[in-house]
Amino acid sequence: MIQNSSATVPTTPPRLDGEFRAGPVSDWLTGEARMVGGPRAQLEGFCRHLLAAGLPLCRASFNLQTLHPLLRAQSFVWQRATDTAEAFDHNRAVDDSPGYLNSPVAAIHHGAGGVRCRLDADPPQLDYPLMHELKAEGVTDYVMMPITFSDGTLNAISWATDRPGGFSTTELGEVYSLLPILALLLEVAVARKVASNVLDTYIGRDAARRVLAGDITRGSGETITAALWYCDMRGFTVMTETLPRDEVLATLNDYFECMAGAVHAQHGSVLKFMGDGMLAIFACGDAPVCDAASNALRAAVDALAALDALNGVRVAAGKPALDTGLALHFGDVMYGNIGAGDRLDFTVIGPAVNEVARVEQVCREVEQRILLTKAFAEASIDELVSLGTFALRGVATPQELFTLPADDRNQPLI
Repeated sequence: MIQNSSATVPTTPPRLDGEFRAGPVSDWLTGEARMVGGPRAQLEGFCRHLLAAGLPLCRASFNLQTLHPLLRAQSFVWQRATDTAEAFDHNRAVDDSPGYLNSPVAAIHHGAGGVRCRLDADPPQLDYPLMHELKAEGVTDYVMMPITFSDGTLNAISWATDRPGGFSTTELGEVYSLLPILALLLEVAVARKVASNVLDTYIGRDAARRVLAGDITRGSGETITAALWYCDMRGFTVMTETLPRDEVLATLNDYFECMAGAVHAQHGSVLKFMGDGMLAIFACGDAPVCDAASNALRAAVDALAALDALNGVRVAAGKPALDTGLALHFGDVMYGNIGAGDRLDFTVIGPAVNEVARVEQVCREVEQRILLTKAFAEASIDELVSLGTFALRGVATPQELFTLPADDRNQPLI
């Protein structure tokens, strides 16, 4: 996706004397650039200031390694023609891809102090497949250099020109002098993104947002109204006793992909994975009409459909089908920090959390994959089927429980 940044466009016109000086760009890097939001906007601003200072730039890029469960790196490519930078995500399989192995970035990662390809030379230096594309676009000179962070992480920056004769030695030296300042700027931006990625991954997006906003005091929190989800895989204990460790982990990951994927798709938040169990919430928020129950129920139906599809693949491969018990409840919970002074958990607590876990335990007893409480049924607009009243362990008052009509993928597998 291409997006315009909020970086201020330099008001100083490009130099006309052909002499590039890095001073004004350095002033921007140590001043305004610190307030620009993220590597994409920083690249756009950097390139605009380089142009304004007289560098004949037509293309530039950042390649930044990141800490993310799915991504290995991100790259941002700026083009003078659009005056915007486009972001590209690179998954963890990229290290073995021909596109990476035959790239200037790989050369930098493998220790090259820099890469330069003179595309208007005779013959042109077409050392990488990318150079063929750039030459066809009119690029005459391409340079990539490493940017090393304080922890030793190697990243890369490139710039290219379409000016006949390419970059001068003076111009390259001036740009090179800016790299230590640029590295500091990028390291701060990447560290912030890594912190956000790690928190999103381990405590969920909403909890991560609250923690990063400063909600980190033990006992802090608020009472929220939410739909609560608790699910548990059937037969997990036997699985751990009979299957190799790696197969158990792979099976759990496949199962949770069905459950958590459906929750996230319907704007829910997964709070905990507990062995083969999962706790999630769908908060009402500030909207005039709360659609948390509808979202939770839609997610539950989608999760069961995903589990059925997974089981089709498993059975075809000679593996046993998986099944689950899933409970949905609705009520008020305390959402916030609990734990020791130096080890906190951002989660939900309250009677409703206990009740949804107890309802899930009834799923096997009544041979249903999904059960819903009366409180959830009253908050939902969907057609539900009452199964009667049940005593729940640890809950004083018997609860009326509901399930979905039989045609909503509610038939038990085991």
